[in-house]
Amino acid sequence: MSSLPLLLTGLGVGVVFSAPVGPVNILCVQRAFRSGFLSGLAAGLGAVTADGLFAAVAAFGITAVSGFVEGHSFWLQLIGGLLLIAFGIRTARAHPHLDADDGDGGTPWATAAATFGMTITNPATVLGFLALFGSLGSWAPQPGDWVAAGMFVIGVVSGGSGWWLLVATAVAALRDRMTDAMLARINLVAGSILVVFGVAVLGRLAFGGLASL
Repeated sequence: MSSLPLLLTGLGVGVVFSAPVGPVNILCVQRAFRSGFLSGLAAGLGAVTADGLFAAVAAFGITAVSGFVEGHSFWLQLIGGLLLIAFGIRTARAHPHLDADDGDGGTPWATAAATFGMTITNPATVLGFLALFGSLGSWAPQPGDWVAAGMFVIGVVSGGSGWWLLVATAVAALRDRMTDAMLARINLVAGSILVVFGVAVLGRLAFGGLASL
């Protein structure tokens, strides 16, 4: 297959993995409202970096990485769940002011690192990439075709980046209409949702552990 269809396939996969509402989406929206476009975009790009690594694992057939993820799934999910709860509590307790940067949102680099950590510790993402990659059939790069694999990964990163650029732009455009009280409510809701996601991850781990007894 030529490079263009693989690039377009990767673009579609990048959007598919970025668009569903989840912890990163919530954090991206909250950061864009809190600190503006750059902070919101950084939240998305942190996740895109992790997605790009996962796409590379699938496209280049890095079985050692996928084996590591499967073998350490419990600990990765435990760390991920605890991170979500910690970020959620911090977000919910923040008291932001739109007319001054009080540091609650952190730097764009810190925001990107946070979402990268949230995504990279989610084994479901890499396993989802592997499953989706396996279902692409002839639309996936063939084994040993490194150029095609590279184009696919570039497409995934580009698709995800485009999605987060759109989200950050839209949310930042609405920021001028916000007040401190409205933003505080957004923080409370966003933080609560992040905590719920984290508790759900830990609950699933506990249920799975009890079921195996």
